[in-house]
Amino acid sequence: MEEAFFRTHSYLVEHTNAPVRRTLMDEVDWNDRMIGIKGTRGVGKTTFLLQYAKERFNKDDRQCLYVNMNNFYFQARGIADFAEDFVNNGGKVLLIDQVFKQPNWSSELRKCYDLFPELKIVFTGSSVMRLKEENPELNGIVKSYNLRGFSFREYLNLMSGNSFRPYTLDEILHDHEHIIKEILPKVSPMKFFLDYIHHGFYPFFLEHRSFSENLLKTMNMMMEVDILLIKQIELKYLTKIKKLFYLLSVEGPKAPNISNLADEIQTSRATVMNYIKYLADARLINIIYPVGQDFPKKPSKVMLHNASLMYAIYPIQINEQELMETFFVNSLWKDHIVNQGNKEHFYVVDGDKKFRICDAQKEHKVRYNTDTVYARYNTEVGKDNKIPLWLLGFLY
Repeated sequence: MEEAFFRTHSYLVEHTNAPVRRTLMDEVDWNDRMIGIKGTRGVGKTTFLLQYAKERFNKDDRQCLYVNMNNFYFQARGIADFAEDFVNNGGKVLLIDQVFKQPNWSSELRKCYDLFPELKIVFTGSSVMRLKEENPELNGIVKSYNLRGFSFREYLNLMSGNSFRPYTLDEILHDHEHIIKEILPKVSPMKFFLDYIHHGFYPFFLEHRSFSENLLKTMNMMMEVDILLIKQIELKYLTKIKKLFYLLSVEGPKAPNISNLADEIQTSRATVMNYIKYLADARLINIIYPVGQDFPKKPSKVMLHNASLMYAIYPIQINEQELMETFFVNSLWKDHIVNQGNKEHFYVVDGDKKFRICDAQKEHKVRYNTDTVYARYNTEVGKDNKIPLWLLGFLY
């Protein structure tokens, strides 16, 4: 077994520093033998693997090994072949980062599963990967999970030294006045909320590099690697995908004009719809449909996936209402279905809950109805069916 891999593993585990213990760590059933951690670039998948190794094993314990498929060594040697050596030397848990860099990765993982019943594999992949639909050989054997960027709760805990727990949507809707009384004596969320909106979703804001440069690089990699490589799209179409993304971003959150976009990037309407779907899979945009509709129907709204992305696109005029709606959709998106409501600023969650996102400082413009939940920004507190918008950042 190559010593170099163990040396690298030991160094990385020792130097990994997860400033926030992700809640996903406790949601994964670690007894499964084949676990996939999917997520967009920049949300901390590598750190997540190394943190798992750090919590469960001593850094020099050879039963656990982290390897990255970026390593050229794996161009000449398959995963299964490597895993066999590892198992023969007492290996129990193989952590594989960027699994899709290996051309026939899914059949290699299947081979490992069939040949080495005592081996557990945890691998990371892009959010663009459709594990079960596109890799039938993994059907029934892989449990996949999504790692998302920081929630406002995770960001707030990190920046203020607290350890608030997540709440379900039902808890927030029925008990928000009580929940807020637990939080406000310890911290003022509004002091952190706009910073979170600006840069808090991607953990790399903690690095000593230019956040905006890093984010632009990450966004380009999502298109160049995640979409092109994984969807097997020819390089010549990259400029069309990038232009489409830019046009959608600058338009702001609204229904896209598919015919105009098809003319602009010189392709068919069907291709535009496919590209929009790929951009959503890469977590660059969110697609909102009317209740009961879905892809490939025309969306009623396309918006950027999270608010931080809005600051990276020049020259978007940052609009507070659009920022807050983007935060709302992004926060609920993990466990809930968000559809377009029948009016501007209205959304329907899980098919039956009506939400309106509004500014608490413009109260006089809002006619309150009892059948709607008002998620209000520019306030820290709420009452009855008026909840403070920031609290929805505590859903995970």
